[in-house]
Amino acid sequence: MLRQVNSLDNQSTFVEHKPCPACRNTGGDRSGDNLAVYSDGHGYCNACGHYANSGSPVNQDYKEDSVMQTITPRGVSNASIKDRRISSNITSKFGVTVSYDKKGQIEKHYYPYYDSNESNRLLGYKERTVATKEFQIIGTNKGSGLFGQNANRSGGKYLTICEGEIDALSISEMFDGKWQVVSLKNGASSASRDIKENLEYIESFDNIVLCFDQDQAGNDAVKAVQDIVSVGKLKVCKLPMKDASDMLVNGKVKEFTNAWWSAEDYTPAGIVRGKDTWEHLLKDENLVTVDYPWQGLNKLTYGFRAKELVTITSGSGMGKTSVVKELESYILDKTDDNLAIIHLEESIERSVKGLMSIKANLPIHIPQYERELSTDDKKVIWQEAVGDKNVFFYDHFGSMSEDSLLNVIRTYAKSYDCKWIVLDHLSIVVSDQEGILDERKAIDAIMTKLRKIVQETGVGLFLISHLRRPQGKAHEEGGQVSLSELRGSAAIAQLSDIVIGLERNQQADDPILRNQTTLRVIKNRFSGLTGKACKLQYDADTGRLSEVLDETESFF
Repeated sequence: MLRQVNSLDNQSTFVEHKPCPACRNTGGDRSGDNLAVYSDGHGYCNACGHYANSGSPVNQDYKEDSVMQTITPRGVSNASIKDRRISSNITSKFGVTVSYDKKGQIEKHYYPYYDSNESNRLLGYKERTVATKEFQIIGTNKGSGLFGQNANRSGGKYLTICEGEIDALSISEMFDGKWQVVSLKNGASSASRDIKENLEYIESFDNIVLCFDQDQAGNDAVKAVQDIVSVGKLKVCKLPMKDASDMLVNGKVKEFTNAWWSAEDYTPAGIVRGKDTWEHLLKDENLVTVDYPWQGLNKLTYGFRAKELVTITSGSGMGKTSVVKELESYILDKTDDNLAIIHLEESIERSVKGLMSIKANLPIHIPQYERELSTDDKKVIWQEAVGDKNVFFYDHFGSMSEDSLLNVIRTYAKSYDCKWIVLDHLSIVVSDQEGILDERKAIDAIMTKLRKIVQETGVGLFLISHLRRPQGKAHEEGGQVSLSELRGSAAIAQLSDIVIGLERNQQADDPILRNQTTLRVIKNRFSGLTGKACKLQYDADTGRLSEVLDETESFF
């Protein structure tokens, strides 16, 4: 009979694989492809030797399993995929078949998927049309293992997981089939589900190398599986090209293998290796730093920086807004950076007049002083203070929702490239909250989100906050400021990089002392230096704050 089969084989051509009736009747051929069928109708089983006569139904002896769906094999086996540089040895290993168009060119690929519990049971094919790069499922891959799982034994030193079938073939080709390679069933989006469903198989390997595409979807897929695989097993391969298939097609086999062997142990978010810190140092060298307008404050803080959250605080009526306006004007004069000003307790007109007053050394917001200026004079001052500057205001008065505020700040930072943002003040954002517990929770939440925005965007944020009434001497009478007195939440102190308190005795008999404000650094994450920084004297005739030296006291 064997001679007869060989004779027939020489006279006909292979057509397809089908289930072997003899194997099926004895519980075998679970993949349904043992019987090779030829163009003249005869068939031969390489597993059991069953022979089907030419011209007779090859499945005549097969008793169909009513529970199990039979998937008809597709395409031609043992075919190379030349345009992808994949040999017939690799397609054969994975059971991948192809079909041809009328010109003899490969038209479709067929990637088989087998039952994860019964590795010989074929559930379906993923059909890829070469011309359109479209996929469709024939049968199902629900309940199947990863692509290639049936072709790779459980357990071993290395298992490589990639995003797609063609990448799995490509990697196996570049390794000459040596190391175990599988792919996700439906690309990066299915990473978490596919890994979980086949975790027992995956965990049987000592090292699991993720070789996902070098794009955002691939990066997200790595993050999606980081907590699923056992700690210490996961490695991430970073390729110099988009994916493994591209590297094989472009002849970058050596580069791929070097990248694969250089795959690093996955490091959870937030953990940085010492060897990776040089780039962080380079970023720090380019960190934008600006001096404060007052030298005493600079001696303690070394200026203010991008990615810093600076809180300025005091009791009521202590001059926080005046200090902030001096700072705003200084930023606009000394830098070309974009500045965003969010004053929630004053109109845009009042904010603009404040900057004009500093430029003119005249409190223009006070009617008697404003009347001294002509419209043309005011226009010139406005031009110098605001019109020619990179400054943005926010037209809003009173309380606003947390989400609205955060959206505004993020927009200033990302859409308008504002390097510095002033928010005056925090308490009004949550002023509609009832009860101190609610206020604390609200401030906790918004401070955490503000801190995140600062880190995310690199913006420098100046935040104005109020103090609680102290147990001892009132702040309005010159009482010393402390972190514990920040109103509403300890998160303000915890999440701020620098906290500057203002102290002034509004009830002093001496009018000079009554208008003199001490700046005290009560937190300084940058240098650690705290204490009295300087004193600022308010001049009612000019509306300006100027730094003064105390002849009886040295701060340094």
